Amino acid sequence: MNDTIAALATPLGRAAVGIVRMSGPASDAILKKLTGRDPPPARTAALRPVLDADGAVLDRALVLRFPAPASYTGEDMAEIHAHGSPVILERILARVFALGARPAAPGEFTRRAVEHGKMDLTQAEAVAAAIEASTLRAAKEAQKQLAGALGRRIAAWMERALDLAAHIEAWLDFPDEDVPPPVELAQDLRALAGEMRALLGTATLGERLFRGVSLAIVGEPNVGKSSLLNRLLGEERAIVSAVPGTTRDLVEADLEIAGVPVRLVDTAGLRTSDDPIEAEGIRRARKAVARADLVVLVVDAAAPGRRPELPRAPDLVVANKADLLRGEAPALPEGALLASARTGAGMAELEARLAALVGAQGAEGEDVLITRARQREALAQAQAALEAAAAELQAARLDLAAMEVRRGWRALGGILGVGDVEAILDRVFARFCIGK
Repeated sequence: MNDTIAALATPLGRAAVGIVRMSGPASDAILKKLTGRDPPPARTAALRPVLDADGAVLDRALVLRFPAPASYTGEDMAEIHAHGSPVILERILARVFALGARPAAPGEFTRRAVEHGKMDLTQAEAVAAAIEASTLRAAKEAQKQLAGALGRRIAAWMERALDLAAHIEAWLDFPDEDVPPPVELAQDLRALAGEMRALLGTATLGERLFRGVSLAIVGEPNVGKSSLLNRLLGEERAIVSAVPGTTRDLVEADLEIAGVPVRLVDTAGLRTSDDPIEAEGIRRARKAVARADLVVLVVDAAAPGRRPELPRAPDLVVANKADLLRGEAPALPEGALLASARTGAGMAELEARLAALVGAQGAEGEDVLITRARQREALAQAQAALEAAAAELQAARLDLAAMEVRRGWRALGGILGVGDVEAILDRVFARFCIGK
């Protein structure tokens, strides 16, 4: 990391302002050559000419410098806030490269921040999450993690695991020391594993906040699938007709449900058809069902027991056209919802059911969420290791228990991007005065 990197920090395209960012030991020197003047004081914006190799003015821009270690990356940094013309920005960036910087790799600024201890891996992932966020709820969760909420939770668990590992090691080598008995240690391990299990329960919602959810609306022709899509969207997105087979291709639209981005997919009515175009639409509908995260089956409220054959079981059955019923209420399949896409009856309950299905109600009591598969997998490994350690303690196999706690501690460290097995030994010596 002794070189200096540079890249555009704003998207390509015309805008009022575009930013060229540098990080590395040559940032100040490049900035001086680029502007022909000494760099401004730290964190002070100054208007400077930006010069090409012949000394001609490319632009007049605001320049800033952020000396190490008080910068985003922990290195010397500089930024050129120029006019947002793609031509001007390309020329400035080319000039910066000619003066000694190299193009930054994807994510390299944030990677340097992690390597210099400015943030842990959960915060680095939160940087990407903040950019990816397509709903306000996702953006707020990203900001919590960027502020270190998840990292602090994991770090505290690592401290507790270190203490438990140290106690077990002390029992192995110094049984006369004043340390809690293995039975108590096993209880502590299970309690810690339980806290991890609770946080793991947020992973479905956390991951879906940023990845989104695909929801396929399926059913026979003329049961009101397109009407239901339009009602959920609050606009006429799909064509509605009494003619069977009107929808022949997939109709997709984006919706937000309880802060979770959802891609709704309206499909062709499922039936046997000799029409090659409709048959292709039905084939695509079945394919959409197979790959969707969630499937809502729409049936006619007048015949709720009639349903097409699906590649998978639906997550929710909606008996539509309740407004056309006369007389007694129909005998609905268990868990089915009676609704009317035309009048809006039952739609509030449908939206509540959908919120539960996407996982938006599955993280009560947690102030932070697991938002990445990598985090989920590492936390699951840590939880399993601590539960295994508790079982080994119950069986009086202290050496195996100590090994499992180390494994769990390393898995937690992997979430943060830190870890050193020697820290367990350091804790033993520091806490138990071994060798006195």
